[in-house]
Amino acid sequence: MTAPDSTAPESSGSAATRPRATPADLFARLRSLGVAVTTHEHEAVFTVEESRHLRGLLPGWHSKNLFLRNKKGQEWLVVCEEERRVDLKALGELLGAGRLSFGSPDRLMAALGVTPGSVTPFSIINDDARRVTIVLDSEMMRHGTLHFHPLVNTMTTAIEPAGLLGFIASCGHDPHIVDLDPVTLPAEPATLTPPAEDAPAGG
Repeated sequence: MTAPDSTAPESSGSAATRPRATPADLFARLRSLGVAVTTHEHEAVFTVEESRHLRGLLPGWHSKNLFLRNKKGQEWLVVCEEERRVDLKALGELLGAGRLSFGSPDRLMAALGVTPGSVTPFSIINDDARRVTIVLDSEMMRHGTLHFHPLVNTMTTAIEPAGLLGFIASCGHDPHIVDLDPVTLPAEPATLTPPAEDAPAGG
């Protein structure tokens, strides 16, 4: 992927220094909206691979969250199904964004107040400036339970799609619900492990 364009500012001072919402702040917001959630604590996970052990504990739809930007410095948060391999070039064309690349950790913190590994649609609570456009995989709307980190990667929160949409709206954002199938790359073939040779019989 292309490194972030160094000609664009990484963050604004006010965005970088304003107080960030905590999980407690997030849960309070959800309660005020009447949105029911269930949260599980677990060891820190940073990647989809590391979080696979949670699948038996947390049935439902699990996500991959992509913080992206273009050369103009515009930013997107794309929330997609965890197994999707998104073609960023095709996605940029679909969104009318031009060439997209991953935003840096500093830019991520300035925009959404979270660190890599904790990216989540809940982080929109920190985007008072509405600088980030949020894109939701339309597939998630067909599931009853969605799972996201509540701003930290040591917890996972289950929420219904309607609750998520209500929360996003309360933050002043109008999400784009997009069919991402046209920009999804084929799944990578599974790596086959050759069978072990028979051990010699003991004497």
